Amino acid sequence: MKRITQNILAAGIVCMIALQACAGDTAQVKNKTTLQGDNAGLKLPDGFDAIVVAENLGRARHIVVNSNGDIYVKLERLKDGKGILRLRDADGDGKAEQITAFGNYPGTGIAIKNGYLYASSNSGIYRYKLNEKNEVANVDKPENIVKDLADHGEHNAKSITLDNAGNIYVNIGAFSNACQVQNRTKGSPGQDPCPILDVAGGIWQFKADQLNQSYPQGVRYCTGIRNTVGITWNEQANELYAMQHGRDDLHRLFDSLYTEQQNAELPAEEMFLVKKGSNFGWPYCYYDQIQHKKLLGPEYGGNGKDEGRCAGFDKPIYAFPGHLAPNALLFYTGNKFPEKYKNGAFIAFHGSWNRAPEPQAGYFVVFLPFKNGLPDGTWEVFADGFAGSEQDRASGKAKYRPCGLAQGPDGSIYVSDDNAGNIWKISYKGK
Repeated sequence: MKRITQNILAAGIVCMIALQACAGDTAQVKNKTTLQGDNAGLKLPDGFDAIVVAENLGRARHIVVNSNGDIYVKLERLKDGKGILRLRDADGDGKAEQITAFGNYPGTGIAIKNGYLYASSNSGIYRYKLNEKNEVANVDKPENIVKDLADHGEHNAKSITLDNAGNIYVNIGAFSNACQVQNRTKGSPGQDPCPILDVAGGIWQFKADQLNQSYPQGVRYCTGIRNTVGITWNEQANELYAMQHGRDDLHRLFDSLYTEQQNAELPAEEMFLVKKGSNFGWPYCYYDQIQHKKLLGPEYGGNGKDEGRCAGFDKPIYAFPGHLAPNALLFYTGNKFPEKYKNGAFIAFHGSWNRAPEPQAGYFVVFLPFKNGLPDGTWEVFADGFAGSEQDRASGKAKYRPCGLAQGPDGSIYVSDDNAGNIWKISYKGK
């Protein structure tokens, strides 16, 4: 996954989690926030406002909000030995006064469905039963429903989502840029066929209620995807959707075919409507949003113009500018936002690291209108200001980097940041 060196913020609350000595116990501490006023630094459309729910949580990746308002946060790295946080607003002011921690594995994915909390490590998926109080019944003993998935460090975030038929879907990112013999090495050819596609580079489907599954019990639901950190089940369309991180290094590896400017803009970050059996063409192809076609990759004989075999692969339903790094996808089903947002898509763009010499870009949440399960209009920036100043954005030294999205029971939207570890709540106050 695309990364920059993480910045350490000095301001904020002190260490949040003081775990008890007994394994499996959860610690509970008070939380306070320091970002106040002017929408806590965010720029939003008229009628919206934002507050910070919590700060300095650690590398807060994906988030989910329970029906009782509790927020569960998955941490990319363990903090004091724990990888899941539960945030509770005890007094109704929108901010988390109580934080508890559990789960001894890092990762990205988290979801709630049919009375269970699901969470992923970098190689598997666990679930926790919610009790009659709508809380995790036994933090010590999660059920391991999927194990032994490929984890080679690169693109190893196991994002998850569930449908309404008892299935769970997991992204297994390709541990490579374009499946070269020597990864990201100038002059190294692409492997054809790409052996990575046997165990990664796609989305796998498993049963949500069966223990100890692995590849033999799963279904490779789609293939030809480099990495889709943002995946979700669209309840209105009853279909799986995903946002791909496009490949890197077109100019660095093939400077005779691509300029630095082309390298900064290409390829697109693609939005997919994923059907069972879909093949989106990675590593052999990439999508050029300027020419509006899927092109043959240079590692496989492409020249930046020819489609070749790529004309036969599945196409995106929408294409965003390159290198913005989409990390979360949410379809809004609430009734609190204006009508234009109903059933539309919110995407959290983590921000680029590899657009030099052009300014870095992204670090925002955008909105894309939908109709009948397909994009219906053009995207617009919904929430901005995470990066800080324009200089911070252009240099890639962003203060905050949007990573996770969740919808609350009151129709608000929550945004997580995995740089400082903040959580924002965005609400609509207009008429």
